[in-house]
Amino acid sequence: MVSLCHCLECQRRTGSTFGIGAYFSRDAIQTEGNFRSYRHKSDGGLAVQFHFCPVCGSSVFWEPKRKPDTVAVAVGSFGDPIFPAPSQSV
Repeated sequence: MVSLCHCLECQRRTGSTFGIGAYFSRDAIQTEGNFRSYRHKSDGGLAVQFHFCPVCGSSVFWEPKRKPDTVAVAVGSFGDPIFPAPSQSV
């Protein structure tokens, strides 16, 4: 699932109007390398653990408490310019 959020925290985190994340099953994600983390309460009151690059400060992935079986990956972290694929209207 790919979704966007417009809460104030995502606006601060991205410097944009929206934060866009691709959500994956926790079992499908493997993290490597160094990252730093911080925890923030969502607008709904549940915590979100954000992980970011300690060198450039970019958000890389986050773990929302409201969806404990998923991990969200910042869409901007993907090197593929066509990810996510454009949706089709019917």
